[in-house]
Amino acid sequence: MSTAMEKINNKYRIAVVVAKFNLLVTEQLRLGAMDAFYYFGGREKNLKFYYVPGAFEIAGTVKKLIDNTQFDAILTLGAVIKGGTPHFDFVAGVSAEKIASLSIASEIPILFGILTTNTLQEALERSGTKGLNKGWELMEATLNTIQTYSQISSK
Repeated sequence: MSTAMEKINNKYRIAVVVAKFNLLVTEQLRLGAMDAFYYFGGREKNLKFYYVPGAFEIAGTVKKLIDNTQFDAILTLGAVIKGGTPHFDFVAGVSAEKIASLSIASEIPILFGILTTNTLQEALERSGTKGLNKGWELMEATLNTIQTYSQISSK
């Protein structure tokens, strides 16, 4: 996606669910997403952050948001870093599956922004400022997807 995207409708309301586990990484993703939202014309009052303990808790929070709030999209941010046990596979797999299921069933875009990396270094590279911050990239994708859903709904 191009950063030449036109300025967004400044009324878009977006929820961002952020896992606190691996906070060094997820906070950088959150800041990248926030910067992109403002860069494309979003208003501070229209961006709401919800924090959960880890990636596994993201899907349940997304479900609550769908059922109890009115947002134009929900962006999920987390980081699951491979360790020496199969815990990585369970958390990453279940999180991806549940978020995908919620996205398919929802009337609004729900974007999967959970980094799954082999090392902390890889996660830091994907959430840092030297290269493209995945939080920024995911917010840009969120805004584009809102526009696509809107085009489909208006036909």
